[in-house]
Amino acid sequence: MAIESASRTLSRRTALGLLAAALVPAVPGLARGQSQQPIRLFVPFTPGTGPDLLARILGEELKQRWNQPVIVETKPGASGNIGTQAAARAAPDGQTLLVTVNTFVMNASLYASIPYDPEKDFAPIAEIATGVLALVVHPSVNARTFAELIALARSKPGEINYASPGRGTPQHLAMELLKLTAQVNLTHIPYAGSAGAVKDLAGGHVSAMFLPVHTALPLAEGGQIRMLAVGSQTRAPQAPQVPTLAELGVSGFDVDLWYGVLAPAGTPKDIIDRYNATFNEILAQPGVRALLDKQGLIAQGGPPERLAQLIARDRVRWAKVVKDANITAE
Repeated sequence: MAIESASRTLSRRTALGLLAAALVPAVPGLARGQSQQPIRLFVPFTPGTGPDLLARILGEELKQRWNQPVIVETKPGASGNIGTQAAARAAPDGQTLLVTVNTFVMNASLYASIPYDPEKDFAPIAEIATGVLALVVHPSVNARTFAELIALARSKPGEINYASPGRGTPQHLAMELLKLTAQVNLTHIPYAGSAGAVKDLAGGHVSAMFLPVHTALPLAEGGQIRMLAVGSQTRAPQAPQVPTLAELGVSGFDVDLWYGVLAPAGTPKDIIDRYNATFNEILAQPGVRALLDKQGLIAQGGPPERLAQLIARDRVRWAKVVKDANITAE
């Protein structure tokens, strides 16, 4: 009888356990043991880039907070289109996210066809960080201020050149926007990545460039370049002495790099909201904010709607710049 009673008790406990498991929402991050399916963070660029850095910071925090394995997968190629397409085609179950930068939106205007729609194929989760771009020149350029650079450019149309990490990159479009706004003619020298462009800028082989502020600062301190302005709405915390272009009379100019996390379209709202709440908690940590600051990034956060509005605004904005400047990705 004791064995029979114990058996009935065990059966009831098993049934209750199964019932409880069935009632647990299928949301990633629940502590279900190490055998569970890992969260995958797709980065459509090479290791060491801003999105990769952010994905690894977020991934480690998610792993610790949710007791769930997290894998960062870099899928570079075609200016981010390959990895972004892979994320768009992933199951909308919260197990796969995209960590990207604002080329995600720019590509929609640069390419005649891309394998995703930045608004229809993704559900925004959160803006993670922004990176300030600085307008810099080589010291050989006879311009110590932004006003002097514009005057020089107008006196020598097309003679001053500028570098970028490639056609259609944020640095390229930032300078093209400046050309349109200030009505000057500079000659674009595209490179296959940042390393060669920065090397030639520091060596005086090209005259100007938009650079991430954390890249520009050590070069400026070493006398290899001169920082004239930053393209953000407010002064960069890392370089408070450098004025914004808006302060210098260039209205409506905001060319921050922004980084965001998105899920495939159709991902349930409760999953989106849980990720959003967790990422906001992570970004509020002083240690994380300090780590990002060392990389020239400013922690952001906010609701999913904030990122959705940013994507919609930038899609229209950069489409106009691409059209007006007659820019193509080829």
